[in-house]
Amino acid sequence: MRYNRLGTTGLFVSELCLGTMTFGGGEGMWRNIGALQQEEAEALIRTSLDAGVNFLDTADVYAEGLSERITGQAIRNLGLKREEIVVATKGFGQTADGPNGRGAARYRLIDAVKASLDRLQLDHVDLYQIHGFDEGTPVEETIRALETIVDHGHARYVGVSNWAAWQIVKALGIADRLGFSRLASLQAYYTVAGRDLEREIVPMLEAEGVGLMVWSPLAGGFLSGKYSRDDDKPEGSRRAAFDFPPVDKDRGFAVIDAMRPIADAHGVSVAQVAIAWLLHQHVVSSVIIGAKRPEQLADNLAAADLVLSVDELAALDAASRLAPEYPGWMFERQGAFRRDLARQRPRGA
Repeated sequence: MRYNRLGTTGLFVSELCLGTMTFGGGEGMWRNIGALQQEEAEALIRTSLDAGVNFLDTADVYAEGLSERITGQAIRNLGLKREEIVVATKGFGQTADGPNGRGAARYRLIDAVKASLDRLQLDHVDLYQIHGFDEGTPVEETIRALETIVDHGHARYVGVSNWAAWQIVKALGIADRLGFSRLASLQAYYTVAGRDLEREIVPMLEAEGVGLMVWSPLAGGFLSGKYSRDDDKPEGSRRAAFDFPPVDKDRGFAVIDAMRPIADAHGVSVAQVAIAWLLHQHVVSSVIIGAKRPEQLADNLAAADLVLSVDELAALDAASRLAPEYPGWMFERQGAFRRDLARQRPRGA
């Protein structure tokens, strides 16, 4: 297991992070995603830690708060040393009735983080993230609220999830102007079959030094290897009940076709190839894996040991690369000379 800096902070996180969205169950879509109870969840956490994972991610809306409760109790039951694990949670989704029961306003966030800490039985989280972009709240209000959360010791670092590049840059500019804590990370969807964030978000993350935590690296199970053109929603599969995140199926199956021979050559699963591809992308700080079964978790953890060759990476890139879009194709046309000049190595280097 390798450990990466989270953005430009001094915090090092394991390249694989255990996601806890399968803990708790509850009602509605959460039961379809996973309904692991205390002992089952603790077994997965213990297995992850034994493999070198030091990073746990949850959210206040997962299983309507049950995920945070189970995660917090597991930390106690397993006797984990608080200083040896990195705990992240998120706030934004609906947790109370009324118009102010969700969002990223100061009114909600201050109470939301306290409620998360109570469920987790912790006095602080290491990373507190805004789970979505609130179009009803000024970005400056959200950034000021996050600074209050840090000042009060409720969180050590702050980040966001599912924000656009321009929204993150605006937040960074506000934080820099006010001398507040900068956003350490973005949690976003990224897979070998869904590379949309490479257009605007990845260049922004690299330029601004923001870390990337990847959610749903298997595209909601689509890249697990059990889906085919003839049966794209097998009975009993997660996508049969909860077809998310969206996937271009034709493109996705072309990617799976490219992954299968690579998986066979290494004697591993297609899922391991999908996760390993992400671990080869230098912009990625940590990939969030989740599981319902011990064997599923073990397979995902093994992806940390899979090294893909240059030719294998090239084959996956050819099958999955994005079609050129404006202004990207214009950058390529106009900027090649200066870009190549800037990349020249000094003589003797």
